[in-house]
Amino acid sequence: MKDSIFRPAEILLPALEKGIDLTKWAVVACDQYTSQPSYWDKVETYVGDSPSTLRLTLPEIYLEQAQIQVSQKIESIQHFMREYLQKNLFQSYPDSFVYIERTLSDGKVRKGLLGMLDLEEYDYHSGSSSRIRATEGTVLERIPPRVKVRECAALELPHIMMLIDDVQKTVIEPLSSQKDRLPLLYSFSLMQGGGNIKGYRIQGKTASAVQEALEKLAQPEALVQRYGLPQGTPPLLFAAGDGNHSLATAKACFEKLKKTLPESEWRNHPARYALAEVVNLHDSSLKFEPIHRVVTETNPQRLLSALKDFCGAFKAGADAKGQKITAVSANGTETLLMEKTTSNLAVGTLQNFLDQYLKDNPGKIDYIHGDDIAVELGQAPSSISFLLPAMGKEELFPTVILDGSLPRKTFSMGHAQDKRYYIEARKIDL
Repeated sequence: MKDSIFRPAEILLPALEKGIDLTKWAVVACDQYTSQPSYWDKVETYVGDSPSTLRLTLPEIYLEQAQIQVSQKIESIQHFMREYLQKNLFQSYPDSFVYIERTLSDGKVRKGLLGMLDLEEYDYHSGSSSRIRATEGTVLERIPPRVKVRECAALELPHIMMLIDDVQKTVIEPLSSQKDRLPLLYSFSLMQGGGNIKGYRIQGKTASAVQEALEKLAQPEALVQRYGLPQGTPPLLFAAGDGNHSLATAKACFEKLKKTLPESEWRNHPARYALAEVVNLHDSSLKFEPIHRVVTETNPQRLLSALKDFCGAFKAGADAKGQKITAVSANGTETLLMEKTTSNLAVGTLQNFLDQYLKDNPGKIDYIHGDDIAVELGQAPSSISFLLPAMGKEELFPTVILDGSLPRKTFSMGHAQDKRYYIEARKIDL
């Protein structure tokens, strides 16, 4: 199905005959552990001089460094991409999907399918009616440094995870029963508590069946029945679960390239597509985790007082109904009910306050996965953390379709160690 929105790609994997250690090769998504330099120090020590995606990606913890250092890291990434290609460290698998089974830190298995998305079908702006959409507000300021990495890169390595709302489990799940007949591409343990992962090659008729099932899922009449939407509502097939800003970066780079090429060239250019793993929203392993807020280099008491004034927040009992958050600092822990809300979700009301407060007051915000880490960081001097409730995953597609993007960093699909690891690559230049 040549014109499909999601299609097979020429996928590059480490050539095992080169003796590459896949555990050292695969590194977790660049936007994880941004407040834990010790994690990345351990990764650096463990990888050493071995071939690794650590050399092909830019962990966001380094974006706070001086601009010249970031530029040097980007140059280094481009150097290693060229070097790995010249040394033939990759094995090519043309016209393929990869069916993925990821054993997570809790022992559950997440099923996914890796292929490439057509960026012509994607629009990250609020109110978009495209078949591929963002689930949260895209922070435009986060795109330029990512563009600098991608626009001159020979390769892309995805940590993008897209969601489909496949209640009947017609797209990905049937592949599980066929895996014993599929070529096994890799099977290994992931570093730093990331669990285990297996990847199987999908081609030919099996790949066509996947695409046909996806097209049926996106039929307008199916959406009307599923969500009770008005006739004529533009269908949503893929919603960004993880890697929203990486997908937006790929789109920005492609749109920039389009301006320099005639249509006959950009229509088939590899930069028109972006590798992504697709996961069913109804996968039994998938759980939406809240993303907490931590503000450092601030006066926590002053910030908390301003929050209470802005949101009409007061100490809440366990049975209180409404938008609740838990504030944690060296002064203690307090659960608050916010009466003056500015969003349908507690995360939106809190984020609106923090955005306004930090314009005029000192403080640095970070987004943290995991209750224990957020509590620990909030109890540090000159810091405060806000623990948020989880969002029900069944709310995702109807909310995006009817209301547009969610507040940024509303949810996370599991803990940091369960995020995508960089394994597969694809050429994006000619």
